[in-house]
Amino acid sequence: MARVPLLQLSDISLTFGGDPVFDDLSLVVQPGDRVALVGRNGSGKSTLMKVMGGLVEPDRGEVVPGPGVNVGYMEQDPDMTGFSTLGDFAIHGLEPSDLYKVERAGEGLKFDPARPVETASGGERRRAALARLMAEAPDLMLLDEPTNHLDIEAIAWLEAELKATRAGFVLISHDRAFLRELTRATLWIDRGNVRRQEKGFAAFEAWRDTVWEEEDTARHKLNRKIKAEARWAVEGISARRKRNMGRVRALQDLRSERAAQITRQGTAAMALDAGPKSGRKVLEANDISKSYDGNTILAPFSLKVQRGDRIAFVGPNGVGKTTLLKMLIGEVAPDSGTVSHGTNLERAVFDQTRSKLDPDASLWDSLTGDPDMRVSGKADQVMVRGTPKHVVGYLKEFLFDEAQARAPVRSLSGGEKARLLLAKIMARSSNLLVLDEPTNDLDVETLDLLQDLLGQYDGTVLLVSHDRDFLDRVAVTTIAMEGDGKATVYAGGWSDYQSQRGCITSTESVETQKKTTPSGAKSKQAPKSGLSFTERHRLDALPAEIERLEVEMSKLQELLSDPDLYTREPVKFRKATEALAERQNRLDAAEEEWLRLEEKAEA
Repeated sequence: MARVPLLQLSDISLTFGGDPVFDDLSLVVQPGDRVALVGRNGSGKSTLMKVMGGLVEPDRGEVVPGPGVNVGYMEQDPDMTGFSTLGDFAIHGLEPSDLYKVERAGEGLKFDPARPVETASGGERRRAALARLMAEAPDLMLLDEPTNHLDIEAIAWLEAELKATRAGFVLISHDRAFLRELTRATLWIDRGNVRRQEKGFAAFEAWRDTVWEEEDTARHKLNRKIKAEARWAVEGISARRKRNMGRVRALQDLRSERAAQITRQGTAAMALDAGPKSGRKVLEANDISKSYDGNTILAPFSLKVQRGDRIAFVGPNGVGKTTLLKMLIGEVAPDSGTVSHGTNLERAVFDQTRSKLDPDASLWDSLTGDPDMRVSGKADQVMVRGTPKHVVGYLKEFLFDEAQARAPVRSLSGGEKARLLLAKIMARSSNLLVLDEPTNDLDVETLDLLQDLLGQYDGTVLLVSHDRDFLDRVAVTTIAMEGDGKATVYAGGWSDYQSQRGCITSTESVETQKKTTPSGAKSKQAPKSGLSFTERHRLDALPAEIERLEVEMSKLQELLSDPDLYTREPVKFRKATEALAERQNRLDAAEEEWLRLEEKAEA
């Protein structure tokens, strides 16, 4: 007997600002489905989820829940207007017999029901909304970034609850370990198209790379065909005009097909400049401690940080990770003990609260108003690692379009705000990176690139994160803060820390952990393909670069084939000869690089 779908979308079309977000989209969510919804920042993931939840009306098409199916939606910014406390919001609409479910979810997610809504942080509001959804226990749960602002213990609790539920769910998250463990199917939004694969997120990256490789191969073949047809048109059309107009129209159709193709969004052109080397000793803490209102945040603790260390701080929310980090870098004074810093330190800080971003300022003003980025006498330029760049050009490197340059920061998505903050701290050289929850809201591709950059960075990294996958890939040392002021130093990343303390609290399977942390790997783990993320994209880009160089050389050779050029225009002949030699060298280098990367990928 056929199953009745939980939700069915038929021929959905939606347009914002003149550009279609979706067109003729159809999909079905079946009972028991556990679906990862993935895509680049700004691709429309949250919009699609709101369409599925009935919060956004499509321009065309139907959204039909199954008979008697209850659909619950947890949004990133819940509206709590009219509620005095988080608890009032969380229990709204529930039967008295179900109130205990909110208390239970509150304990697992660590939110205080008595907290007034007006003083609650964004993270506390999200936890209350998640507790409410878990207590409602709908037939289909739509979860938009549920792990943001959760510590690892709360993520593990939520993971276990979702594993045990019989409800279907669709899940947006940047936490790859969370997605790998929970999902059995993947919806991928890519340039307005929604593809589905009946495999969980663990298989997504290989699927994505295969689709893109096939797309690049098809585009390469199309370009070669257009090139061949265009050469025919130039060389022979005048003699055969009447017989071959069909072929001319076919060439026009090929060019129209290429023009209609939507180019993939590239990765942000992020780069880190370690600048001058710091001293071998970056900082040293001796018996530092801290208490607030009689509560011990940190008992006497000592630590020595050497140049090149990658140190992660982990523990529950509120345990004091950020406070310890600020004591180490000198922003907060310890109650006792001392912190000494090494020589020649240049620090860059990524703040999880993004306090350095003025929500009312434009993106343009956020960059030009930064004293470290200002270029004297140039209102439209910023200093990027010692080189002046146009503001819009630099914003484009971080995937912002020109229209966003004058938009206020508050209009940005969470991922876009994170990219803007990265643009600010990456504009200056640094040899000490302080990253407090840098992974929130970033898409998979940007996370991969950030991990590669940190692996290649010559400076020192201090990192606070709840992303287990990110910790495993980056950290060489983990400092665990587990309450009562205790901080313990462990070698390795998250999985190493869990193994050493003899208790795996994460609900990840052993097989998943082995895939996440290959044997012997530390901070610079090799990607599955044998190539780093940057190398993979370089390999993808090389065929187009080689073809462009071949076209330029062909034009130069055609110019130099003129026997009278040397006597008629000797300067032009000399410049063309030099340009041809220069492009030949670049072509040889590109072909060698392509061959090397192909061999590495195959190995």
